[in-house]
Amino acid sequence: MSEDLRRMLWVSLPDQRARRELYWMSRMPGTRVRAMAQQEPVGQIDWIPSTYTRPIKRFVEAGAPARVRGLTDQDPGEYDWVTSLELCSLVTGQASRWRRAARSAGARRPLRAVITRENLPDQPLYKVPPYRQALSSCRDADLLLCMVDAARDHLPANGFDDELIRVVKPGVDTELFHPAAEPVAEPIVVFASPLADNKGIDRVLEAMAIVRREIPEARLKVAGRGPLEHLVQAAARDPRSGVELVGSLDTAGVADLMRSAAVFTTAPRPTWKWTEQLGLAYLEALACGLPIVTTRCGTNDEAVQPPNPRVEDDAEALADSLLHFLRDPRLRAEVAVANRSHALTHHDLPTQCAAMGSAFAEIEALHRV
Repeated sequence: MSEDLRRMLWVSLPDQRARRELYWMSRMPGTRVRAMAQQEPVGQIDWIPSTYTRPIKRFVEAGAPARVRGLTDQDPGEYDWVTSLELCSLVTGQASRWRRAARSAGARRPLRAVITRENLPDQPLYKVPPYRQALSSCRDADLLLCMVDAARDHLPANGFDDELIRVVKPGVDTELFHPAAEPVAEPIVVFASPLADNKGIDRVLEAMAIVRREIPEARLKVAGRGPLEHLVQAAARDPRSGVELVGSLDTAGVADLMRSAAVFTTAPRPTWKWTEQLGLAYLEALACGLPIVTTRCGTNDEAVQPPNPRVEDDAEALADSLLHFLRDPRLRAEVAVANRSHALTHHDLPTQCAAMGSAFAEIEALHRV
């Protein structure tokens, strides 16, 4: 590093993941991040206005077939690290080629980090060109930083060296996301996730219809956008549904929404190339002291632990657990304390960002030796 300041270039679709991985990197002590992005990123981040070529939009976020324009114009000598998201991202492969060119020209820097949440050892994209080539390019990465324990498990299964792997769980702003001053007495349920099939808003709507047979005053507040938004809009137009669509919210808006509710719910289900990994909305709900009702999916048990139930992908099962909490204010209060404590202990944002910085520092120390 130069003058004890870690200089990092971030190159992975930051416009789609505000206040996530890029933001956490920028919060690491002694780190200055530049991000190639179409929109100015949130946080203390230097912005390099850039666009990403995306011939199709079928795969979102890290799986998108996207490449950043202008990476070759960046001077490798200005950076200690180049960092990207997910092993099979095409931008990850692009970052590898850029770094290899610098090494061929005699540069010792930058080092290369890849951040991953992937929890499927047999991820189908790993077998499909050009994602397979991107995965292969990660063989020369210096750090593989995992956001879930399952991501670490999947790396050796794909032939990666355990010495390069570190695990640090995501953090949540526990000052912004905090419990309401007084517990919410009204039977209000909140859903804050993309309105897509894999997040199960359709199942939640079915479950709430069952809940309202038992508790007619129960309401569901829905935050998010996505391909199933029409289902929520239709329900919201029916005054008998108790459904309210609040649309897209910024981070502070999500925190306020959480504090307006008694229970948080979502109902993820796997797709052919994805299963729930951790789910940041779970961490936000934990920090706000909300009981969580969700379906068993992937490795969401790394965030959602008893007495928060994880049920089958079934509307009746989801409704039963929601009713269990909505009928019992004392139980909600007990779970609220436990969930808030879990968030503070395991997912406090400054603590987790410092731990991420320590992971980078360990690799830097190895290279100095």
